[in-house]
Amino acid sequence: MDLVRIETEGRIATVSFDTGSKANALSQKLMRELTESAKRFHGDPAISAVILTGRADNFTLGADLKDPEGVDVRKLGYSERRIRLRNGPDMCAAWEQVDALTICAIEGWCVGGGAALSAFCDLRVASSEATFYVPEVERGMNMSWGSIPRFVALVGPARTKRIAGLCEKIGAETALSWGLYDHLASPGSALAKAREIAASAAKLPPTALKMVKQDVNIAALALAQATAHRDLEAFALMQQTDDFREGVKAFFEKRDPDFTGD
Repeated sequence: MDLVRIETEGRIATVSFDTGSKANALSQKLMRELTESAKRFHGDPAISAVILTGRADNFTLGADLKDPEGVDVRKLGYSERRIRLRNGPDMCAAWEQVDALTICAIEGWCVGGGAALSAFCDLRVASSEATFYVPEVERGMNMSWGSIPRFVALVGPARTKRIAGLCEKIGAETALSWGLYDHLASPGSALAKAREIAASAAKLPPTALKMVKQDVNIAALALAQATAHRDLEAFALMQQTDDFREGVKAFFEKRDPDFTGD
């Protein structure tokens, strides 16, 4: 792995990712590395808390639309494309399945697929200058990766529609009041605050903490699979539409898209 760094200290692990660019975009390679990083801690009895963080300036600006691997996927037939599109959902699911408490530390922008990934973690700690933004519909896409039921569990249906349907940019204070974020820290201090929470977790009986996490997730997300089962298929379908092509093209050309519904 060369985009992801893993450090462990006692019962705490920290997973950080940095592509070397300010966007810190989620390429196919990075998503695979983040998936493998999560799987490393799935059933590790020695770890009580895992912190996930991005760059010091931005968590991530979402999926890398320029990634050659991702662009090539659109050229495949549907049967193969729907399989190749699983990298994002598999990554998110891997982080939700980590046995230990997962804490996402967010600086700067947390966008699209990054917002989805953060919602699959147990807690989110953000800088007071962080912004949560889900622009998929503005790009002619549906929001997928199983994120919608996780957003609903955190903030309820109406606010999820504002986040993922109307693509509102959510500032840190609003995100905290809605329940998207659990703690705010001063700029540059999200990781330090996450480590403080992880240290508290590490002092607790690890098995009991993990049991509570599992019980809460089952109670909150019992219908998550049923309500998100078709979002990947819908995304694969949206990739074939004129609105998808227009949304991506307008994004790169830095102009307002002209959607037709086709």
